[in-house]
Amino acid sequence: MDIILVPGLWLDSTSWEAITPALEAAGHAVHPLTMPGLGVPAPAADAIGIGEWVDAVVAEIDAAEGPVALVGHSGGGNVVWGAADARPDRVARVVFVDTVPPPPGRGISEFDVVDGVVPFPGWDFFDAPDVFDLDAATREHWAARTRSVPGRVPTDPLAIGDERRHAIPVTVLSGGADEEELRAQLAEWGPWAEEFESIQDAEVVKLGTGHWPQFSKPDELARAIEAAVRR
Repeated sequence: MDIILVPGLWLDSTSWEAITPALEAAGHAVHPLTMPGLGVPAPAADAIGIGEWVDAVVAEIDAAEGPVALVGHSGGGNVVWGAADARPDRVARVVFVDTVPPPPGRGISEFDVVDGVVPFPGWDFFDAPDVFDLDAATREHWAARTRSVPGRVPTDPLAIGDERRHAIPVTVLSGGADEEELRAQLAEWGPWAEEFESIQDAEVVKLGTGHWPQFSKPDELARAIEAAVRR
């Protein structure tokens, strides 16, 4: 299986470096991506939004010979869901790493824009359950490797509308919530619950990690991704 790995905000393809060897050893062709405009200053970054990120994933899908699995971490979940909507006949499964499928017209989140781009806000920006399993050395290492994202990317509305996306099997690899807990959370999020309930085949797997399992428990995450794409 061709597996396309899409990082969350501020991270590049190397954020998957502890995951890819295990997936390759299992026989998969793995394609970790760096998204357009990462680390590019304004005004060059001004023309890059979520649509360009989705297009980059669609290009990878089109370059593959057969069905693909899409894996999106955090904000990358919006990107892979947009790509799945664009190519529903080519995507065998979408795996969301500590995020959920977004509804049409929604963005990732809002962050401070500085000089036209969004820099990494620092680990203290995030809630304790997101970062509890990242030690000081891991935080220092990956903070130094983050890069800014184009200012539009986090807030651009996601343009999706092909109902065939709901027939694509979905796995949510949730850091801290099991399926019952996640569905209860989604019930308070309106359109996100409607989108999730529209998916015909959706499973939730609790990892027991924070928001960055590729850093804190890469072996467990690789096994979970492998199990999902083998279903």
